[in-house]
Amino acid sequence: MTEHHLRRPAVEAATGLSRSSLYAMMDAGEFPRPIRIGKRAVAWPESTVNAWLSQRPIAIPVVG
Repeated sequence: MTEHHLRRPAVEAATGLSRSSLYAMMDAGEFPRPIRIGKRAVAWPESTVNAWLSQRPIAIPVVG
């Protein structure tokens, strides 16, 4: 099966993080770095983003 790659807007949508938050977290080692897919283009492997998301704590909604 072919790995899909997500460009930054898709990663922002999937994670709910802004551009600046993504890059700050990458600098802090808290979010995976993208891979180069072209001379001036990068993307994140979808499996890497999904793995990162699965390791995040799940928020439990407060009812009341």
